[in-house]
Amino acid sequence: MDFTEMRALANRIKENVGKVIVGKEDVVDLLLVAVISSGHVLLEDVPGTGKTLLAKAMAKSLGCSFKRVQFTPDLLPTDLSGIYFYNQKNGEFEFRAGPIFSQIVLADEINRATPRTQSSLLECMEERQITVDGITQRLERPFLVLATQNPVENQGTFPLPEAQLDRFLIKIGMGYPSSGESVAILKRFKGGNPLDTITAVASADDIIAAQNLYSETRVDDDLLRYIVELVEKTRSHHEVAMGVSPRGSQSLLKAAQVYAVLQGRDYVIPDDIKAMAVPVLAHRLVPKGNLRYKERWSEQVIEKLLNDIPVPTEAQLAQRQE
Repeated sequence: MDFTEMRALANRIKENVGKVIVGKEDVVDLLLVAVISSGHVLLEDVPGTGKTLLAKAMAKSLGCSFKRVQFTPDLLPTDLSGIYFYNQKNGEFEFRAGPIFSQIVLADEINRATPRTQSSLLECMEERQITVDGITQRLERPFLVLATQNPVENQGTFPLPEAQLDRFLIKIGMGYPSSGESVAILKRFKGGNPLDTITAVASADDIIAAQNLYSETRVDDDLLRYIVELVEKTRSHHEVAMGVSPRGSQSLLKAAQVYAVLQGRDYVIPDDIKAMAVPVLAHRLVPKGNLRYKERWSEQVIEKLLNDIPVPTEAQLAQRQE
């Protein structure tokens, strides 16, 4: 696979998802960035905006094994990982795999599960492995967690800890459709659910090939310093209690590399970093005091820093490349 084939693959998936999801091209682009860069996605918005539908349409388009788990307060870690049980027929312990052993796992309403159950995802999200009864098993590639949560309803929910938020490459908000899109949605769904009619347009091997290729996208040293400066500024910001971690800076680099390829280039430019900065970094910020209740606080912090930090010019980048 080369960069041209990788972009064609992404366009094919995007077109297939578009048969179900009306509009939201930018949201689908972000989801594709996460898939190709081996990152996990947190879809956060009010009920009924299509979060679960988008996740299902993407999973169906990729041709990978898929499991949906409805997170509830009584969900146990073993309900995700699986258990060893004693088979009386053959007198041996056997492992019954849980849904986490799928390539794509939809964690629906993830913030409704207890911290104990949420923490069971930490190992598999970061290390692509799961340990049950002291036995560690690798998860099949590609492995992707698509989690949804409702930011409005707090009763019966458990906020995701910072350690888990940091493991999501991207946080995406769906947003309400426009009037025209709302009419198109009604027309599309009045005869049935188009999700039932779409088929896979990619395979697991295609996704793995793209995941192995994107890191070859060229990134100038000045752009690496630009990413580091942006991340370091979040740590010293007067409204931020805890800034972006080194994992966050790596995530921004990966996302920018994939985004550059989707734009038709084999090299990263400052606009790629700017486009990915808010969805990749904003959810990693921990605010001081009551700022967490201020709408779009973290997004505004990142946007302000992007405006304040000097961007490497084309002349500087060209001089470096020479």
